[in-house]
Amino acid sequence: MGYVTTKDGVEIFFKDWGPKDAQPIVFHHGWPLSSDDWDAQMLYFLGKGFRVVASDRRGHGRSAQVSEGHDMDHYAADVSAVVEHLDLKNAVHIGHSTGGGQVARYVAKFGEPQGRVAKAVLVSAVPPIMLKTEAYPGGLPIEVFDGFRSALAANRAQFFLDVASGPFYGFNREGAQVSQGAINNWWRQGMMGSAKAHYEGIKAFSETDQTEDLKAISVPVLVMHGEDDQIVPIANSAHLAVKLVQNGTLKTYPGFPHGMLTTHADVINPDLLAFIQA
Repeated sequence: MGYVTTKDGVEIFFKDWGPKDAQPIVFHHGWPLSSDDWDAQMLYFLGKGFRVVASDRRGHGRSAQVSEGHDMDHYAADVSAVVEHLDLKNAVHIGHSTGGGQVARYVAKFGEPQGRVAKAVLVSAVPPIMLKTEAYPGGLPIEVFDGFRSALAANRAQFFLDVASGPFYGFNREGAQVSQGAINNWWRQGMMGSAKAHYEGIKAFSETDQTEDLKAISVPVLVMHGEDDQIVPIANSAHLAVKLVQNGTLKTYPGFPHGMLTTHADVINPDLLAFIQA
């Protein structure tokens, strides 16, 4: 574990586990979490002999709570700083939710031009865009995200508890097996971060049009999405994203929630492994 300082002076926390000569897998977490959200995947792939790397986005987790740069360009540049610091090559980049947007921007702008990326995975990811626009009429209206901002500003701690207890993991569905530990861990990760970073990050994950990022990606891309995702609607994300990348494969999961990496790691991890080894 360590820190790297970006070109604009921001300290980014990262984990780097496993053999340094093994193929690296780089994990990109969702909003408003941290690299800890990848515990189930990092331990799994570490056990399979991979080098596993994950960083905390600026303003999130253990990275610096800076005032500026809470946008997809800075997120991707921060990842590049970590990748270049560790000199990762032939890497597989896996992003969840907002982290999927981070992967798309990183791979398009830095990873592929530098020849450092082998494959990419978008899990329950936000690209091409969450917001309803003229180009993407199936998106969510701006009022949804304004509601997120209002709830966060009014009582961030309660808002985060409500998200984790309900739609994120599908714990609001009848018959759901609720994990209090997962709820507590989500809340813990969220509250470690900066309210300003989280507030401004809503714009980053909802309004960033990543159509061109996706079109620029030529490495193999696996797009994974739960069909009962209540956070990032599958119709305006996965189904569109897989058509925009040059070499994409779509895998959907009936009944799985947005946080399926945690609730269904026993299913998702082997599918990730199969794609990486293919």
